[in-house]
Amino acid sequence: MNRVLAALGVLAAVAGLGVWLAHRYDAAVDRANTAEKTASDLRGQLKGSQASTVTVTQYVDRVQTIRLKGDTIIKEIPRYVPVQADAACVVPHGFVRLHDAAATGTVPDPGAGDADAAPSGVALSSVAATVADNYTDSHANSEQLTELQKLLRDQSVTIIGEDATQ
Repeated sequence: MNRVLAALGVLAAVAGLGVWLAHRYDAAVDRANTAEKTASDLRGQLKGSQASTVTVTQYVDRVQTIRLKGDTIIKEIPRYVPVQADAACVVPHGFVRLHDAAATGTVPDPGAGDADAAPSGVALSSVAATVADNYTDSHANSEQLTELQKLLRDQSVTIIGEDATQ
C-alpha cells in the first residue's frame, strides 16, 4: 500500500509539474505573440513615418513651385495691365465691396451705398495682383489637400464623401 501511495504521490507530482510547465509555456507563447504584434505595429509606424517624410518633402517642393509661378504672374502684371489701363479702367466701390465680402465669406451689405458711385481708388493692376495671389493660394491649398488625401489613402483610411471605388 505504501508503494501505491508513493506511486500516486510521484504521479501527482509529475502531473502538477506538467500543468505548471504547460502554464509557463502558454505564458511564454502569449508574450512572444505580444512582442511580434508590437514589432509589426512599430514597423508599420516606421514605414508610415518614412512615407510621410517623403510626402511632406514632395508637397513642399510642389507648393514652392506654385508660389514661384504665382510670384512670376504678379511680376508680369505691369506688362499686361499698363499704367494707361489703370487710368482708363475705374474700379467701382461696388466691385471692391463684393470682392472683399467674397474674400471674407460674408454677404455684402446691400444698403452700403450706390455700387456705381465714385471710383474706389483701387487700381486695376491691384485687382489683378489680388486675384493672382488668391489663385496662387487656391492652387497651394488644393495641392495640400490632394497630398493629405493621398497620404490617408496610402494608410487605408476611409475619406468621408469620397467614392469608395477610387
